[in-house]
Amino acid sequence: MIRGLSKLPSLLVAFSGGVDSTFLLAVASETLGEKAIAVTARSIIHPLTDKEMAADFIRERKIEHIVFDSDEKSIPQFTANSPDRCYHCKRALCMKLRQIASERGISHIAHAINTDDLGDYRPGVKAAEEMGLIAPLLDAGLSKDEIRFLSREMGLATWDKPSMACLASRIPYGTSITEEKILMIGRAEKILADEGFRQYRVRHHGSVARIEVQENEITRLTKGTLREKIIKELKNIGFKHIALDLEGFTSGSMNRELGISMEKNDAL
Repeated sequence: MIRGLSKLPSLLVAFSGGVDSTFLLAVASETLGEKAIAVTARSIIHPLTDKEMAADFIRERKIEHIVFDSDEKSIPQFTANSPDRCYHCKRALCMKLRQIASERGISHIAHAINTDDLGDYRPGVKAAEEMGLIAPLLDAGLSKDEIRFLSREMGLATWDKPSMACLASRIPYGTSITEEKILMIGRAEKILADEGFRQYRVRHHGSVARIEVQENEITRLTKGTLREKIIKELKNIGFKHIALDLEGFTSGSMNRELGISMEKNDAL
């Protein structure tokens, strides 16, 4: 399915549990067997749903899985939330992946970038290239829609999983990233998930939580008891004001400050 994988003596797959990395790991495992292993960074910046789906997939497929704790708060450019924060975060991550690969004698490291990501603002991709990671999905010319289709054909539960991004992407550039803010965002988004919303973001604007849901779900969110419940629960988290973005869910809305409007971070 992905040319070239069968020729690799071994492969370490950067595995986040998203649509793309799950598909890549599934194909790598079927192609290379035990010579393909998964590595996942554990951090509060990654949505809980990704962690849970990643763990379920690993158990089902019986793939060797290495999990390590990442420490983004030790990266000054990350905590300062500069526009290139993803570059510095990804570079630190890739250095850890290279260390693991070296210790295990693994020849190649792969991440799950696809052709759709080429039109996105992805400074992390530059870091991965500099650190020598390979991109099998990109080399195969696969788009997001094609990966979803193939995932469905393979019976992967992630085939229709909504796109999720690092929780730090909910905080405006130039505003410092703290553990408290990340935890508030994670708890707020879990409330929306528990209420059955599939595609959502809670943007952190200081004391204001700006909620984005899909346009066709705005009416449901604003109705009666559900609206009141969400307002109460988000205020309990620590937000003082709860706002609903009437434009609806917009991937990468924070990137508008940079003149960019996309946010695709399924890859680890």
